[in-house]
Amino acid sequence: MAAPLLSLVLLALAIGVLPLGLPLQAAALAALLLTSLLLLRRSWSAGRCLAVALVLLLAWGWGLRGQPQPGPQDPVQRIPATGSAITGNTVVAELRGQLLSDPQPGQQGQGCRVLLQLQNGRSELLFPSCPPLRQGWRLAAEGTLQRPQPAPHPLLPGSAERLARSGCWSQLKVEHWRLLSRPATPIADLRRRMATALLSAGGPDAGGVLAALVLGSAVVPVPAAVREAFRAAGLSHALAASGFHLTVLLGAVMAIGRFAPRPVRWGLALGAMALFLLLAGPQPSVVRAVAMGAMAFLVQESGRRIRPLGVLLLCVLLMLLAAPAWLLDVGFQLSVAATAGLLLSAGPMEAWLGRYLPGWAAGAIAVPLAASLWTLPLQLLHFGALPLYAVPANLLAAPLLTPLTLGAMGMAVAAVSLPALLPPLAWALVPLTHLFIALARAAAALPLAQWQLGRMLPLAVLLLSLGLLPWLLPRSDNGGGDRRRLLRPCGAALMAVVLVLHLAGLAGDQLLLVHNGSRDLLLARHGSRGALISRRADGVSCRHAAQLALGLGIQRYDWILLLDPVAAEQPGCWSRLTPTLLAQQDGSPPLSTGQRLASPGLAVTPLADDSQALLLQAGRQRWALLPDRQAWWSWSRSGRNPGPASDLHGLWLGFRPSAAERRRLPPLPPERLWWPAAGSGSGWRLA
Repeated sequence: MAAPLLSLVLLALAIGVLPLGLPLQAAALAALLLTSLLLLRRSWSAGRCLAVALVLLLAWGWGLRGQPQPGPQDPVQRIPATGSAITGNTVVAELRGQLLSDPQPGQQGQGCRVLLQLQNGRSELLFPSCPPLRQGWRLAAEGTLQRPQPAPHPLLPGSAERLARSGCWSQLKVEHWRLLSRPATPIADLRRRMATALLSAGGPDAGGVLAALVLGSAVVPVPAAVREAFRAAGLSHALAASGFHLTVLLGAVMAIGRFAPRPVRWGLALGAMALFLLLAGPQPSVVRAVAMGAMAFLVQESGRRIRPLGVLLLCVLLMLLAAPAWLLDVGFQLSVAATAGLLLSAGPMEAWLGRYLPGWAAGAIAVPLAASLWTLPLQLLHFGALPLYAVPANLLAAPLLTPLTLGAMGMAVAAVSLPALLPPLAWALVPLTHLFIALARAAAALPLAQWQLGRMLPLAVLLLSLGLLPWLLPRSDNGGGDRRRLLRPCGAALMAVVLVLHLAGLAGDQLLLVHNGSRDLLLARHGSRGALISRRADGVSCRHAAQLALGLGIQRYDWILLLDPVAAEQPGCWSRLTPTLLAQQDGSPPLSTGQRLASPGLAVTPLADDSQALLLQAGRQRWALLPDRQAWWSWSRSGRNPGPASDLHGLWLGFRPSAAERRRLPPLPPERLWWPAAGSGSGWRLA
């Protein structure tokens, strides 16, 4: 067994250092974790483990090979390849197709967007305002066809990456549209009717949560503040249609038909699963839950012994064969990892906790604890933050979640069958939902509710996962205790080394530039501290600043300097990121010559009174920041240059210098000269 295990570890290390990119590393991680799990169980023979490993790796390869790609007739092929490096050229085009959803408002209420299914491909329609269109309708839209903008930095979202996951590579800015037909869409109409009734009964917050408990947050718009509170509290699974919601529904249905004949039980169970799939939609987590539920029900009804882990592996393989694109879906990965944790670790954890706690408390704690630990590597890989109070928040929410889920389903049924029952149900459930939301907000408001460790490299996540496995797997009944006593200290040491190296990598003097059109962000870091300079004070820049802090493990910025002459759109957003916010007021610069904005190891000093020329210090680094030509002229003519070029670590220009201006630049290495066309893009620059 040692040889196969060693081979697997070497393969994992090889995949970790190969230039596969973050999504492919995540897919490799998922396959290797399951294989490692089986190899550590002594009841499996070496040949059987290797066979399972081969099947998983083949499934991984199948999933990568089946990732969506634009076809020869895709709308993106109409756009010339030459043009801007970011968006390419644009072309006027008319597209005809069917809407895949209702139009959804964009961020900050800016316009509306919706996917259009064409005969050969997809495109996203961008409307200046939300039109009266519905899912399933066919229309012809005319406008400017363009490539979506990619993310300005790997830690930030981008339209190109979001749409590529849906098999879409183009956007159409709609100028004119006309409706071609209105096909019947009974399922979409049913979802819309249920969601509208629940939103009307409970308002945007409580009604949105109730609707999400039935249809999932992917179908129902939940307010961003509520969604963020649930995410920070570790309760996001409550708003996403998943196996828990199906389990509650099946439990209620089977309790009703407990003593009914077998055909009735089959009809009730399969009907409930089909209804759940139709209402929540074919999301990866929903399909996995329904597939596992159906297989488990059929095996149980046949009187045979069920092996839950085998059912999970079979469901995952069948799903990847049917839809390879789901391999890189974050929701799919989290759903599979959480389910594996419940199947393998919840029982042993409950037994161990039962030695010290009452049985009901041990069971209530073991379920969220197992799911949290099994999804921990993926949380660090994709988000770089952990909800620190997820287990106690889930423990407190558990008494509310089951009655709320059943009650929300009852309200949804009443909305389309017996509307007279809706008010009394809302009278009982809406206050309970507000209590649920208050619990999530209270947990999210606690200190360090999100433990921001920063996004880890795939190899570090893989090694951390291997260190976790000996602690998460159940004990073997055939002499595996000695092996476990040896592997657990090794696993703990491996996890400690990974965390120390990861934190040490974030502790240097660092500068990050994110260039996104006129929204430039400069993030300076010294040790665990960070500071930010932003050229824009709009809501998009604030959200990007928050996402950078989350991905880089910065709890709060020491200070933020806004260089935008326009007042901040959302001052509360910026204030939540830092205790010290400095911005222009009444047209005067935020800092005058002789003033200094500083914290330990981080400082910014103005270089002129008539411009925004600045000197930024991050530990030993000294960077001259010249956002515009006015800053360049005042800096180069005033004679206040911050020492010789050898004293400067670098120079940043917020504009593209001319040939004459380039000749007057200080003699710095190319990697220390940043400007929009310099090709440096975004990334870490280390001292």
